Amino acid sequence: MPGFVHECEVPFPVDVVFGWHMRPGALERLLPPWEDVRVVVREGGIEDRGTVTIRARRGPLKADLKLRHTAFQQGRLFRDEQVSGPLQSWVHDHEFESRGDGATLLRNRIDWEAPLGSAASIFTRGVIESELRRFFDFSGRRITRDLARHAAWDGPPLRVAVTGASGFVGSALRDFLTTGGHEVLPIVRRKPRRDRGEIYWDPMEGRIEGPRLEGLDAIVHLAGESLSKGRWNPPRKKAIWQSRIVGTRLLATAINRLRRPPSVLVSSSAIGYYGNRGTERLTEDSRPGKGFLADLSREWESEAAKAARPGVRVVQLRTGLVLSPSGGALGTMLLPFKMGIGGRLGTGRQYVSWIDHDDLVALIFHAITSPSLRGPVNATAPHPVPNATFTTILGRALRRPTLLPVPSLAVKGMFGEMGRALLLEGARVIPEAAVRSGFRFDFEGLDESLAHQLGTAA
Repeated sequence: MPGFVHECEVPFPVDVVFGWHMRPGALERLLPPWEDVRVVVREGGIEDRGTVTIRARRGPLKADLKLRHTAFQQGRLFRDEQVSGPLQSWVHDHEFESRGDGATLLRNRIDWEAPLGSAASIFTRGVIESELRRFFDFSGRRITRDLARHAAWDGPPLRVAVTGASGFVGSALRDFLTTGGHEVLPIVRRKPRRDRGEIYWDPMEGRIEGPRLEGLDAIVHLAGESLSKGRWNPPRKKAIWQSRIVGTRLLATAINRLRRPPSVLVSSSAIGYYGNRGTERLTEDSRPGKGFLADLSREWESEAAKAARPGVRVVQLRTGLVLSPSGGALGTMLLPFKMGIGGRLGTGRQYVSWIDHDDLVALIFHAITSPSLRGPVNATAPHPVPNATFTTILGRALRRPTLLPVPSLAVKGMFGEMGRALLLEGARVIPEAAVRSGFRFDFEGLDESLAHQLGTAA
């Protein structure tokens, strides 16, 4: 069986690092965003020989890997062994070794065998071990950054309700919070599972389990119909509008009826608030723009602001393009860029105001835990770039050419008003409020963010 060992040092004590791994959401935080991999079934926990099934997809192919946790030693070791899956065998030891300076040596030791036995392992070993190194390099960086974010909060564990908790941003926020020891209560539109702390609501029917919001520390409102899912015909625009305005209004009304309301509502908004503004440098104090997205964002923020009262802060996150290959715009555009047919859109001069997926999750946590932060907050990285620059940097990260521009007429023809607003128009948005409040971006530059999210960082 080929043996593989990867070591990295995490600058936190063993009990902290081991404790992080024991909490719900740890495996999800460790999975690489550049691969289509997710947890589909979990039974039991690491310490009681529980099992977990992970599903991986590549194109039309999919494979399930079922693992059993064994050989548990508190603060020192746990082992994952394949029960069923694509390999002949897989045994993964997670080892934790204390360093004298308060750090932890995290050692991943893996013995595996390819499906066709030792002969096949000879040919696949180099490829598999290269991917393993890439994965563990990424996971070591994410563990370190997540622990640093959690260490900045010195208060008690928080109870946070989240709408959109299964979405692109909400699921990452949920896993980040639970690995930090906080409790997440998803607000859902289906029949709620009480064992998961779920709270029922139906915005279109005006129904929400208001009493279950009593005594929470925070509510994070992320739910809303996708902006990029289809052309903006009148029914589509109505659905987008109602999903944001009606839901936000219902939450604000429910909060105002509580005897013990949460101390903060963090509500989504969008940089569409500013409209199409060319090269103008835009901060939270800049005037609103014109158009569907600007009108929507103004009304959206206005409804959220109605929850503000003594003891209740409201933070409206004007979010830009969120970078992660696991979803959002970057996930959609990766395929043509990987095929070498990506290029600038229109003139390429429109600004792209982006934010790394991990930084957005951290900024939401910062908004929850920073009493001085209130009102609109630009959730964008400090250095927005023109579309042509964004295209060039993405191509460089993927080692692909970006020589095929997409004319404006083609974008408008394919996507209509949605394509014009989301792809051809832009705004140069600066996160002045976040920086002023002390928030530190881990990924200020586009190159750094893409290297992290695509697993190409050195």
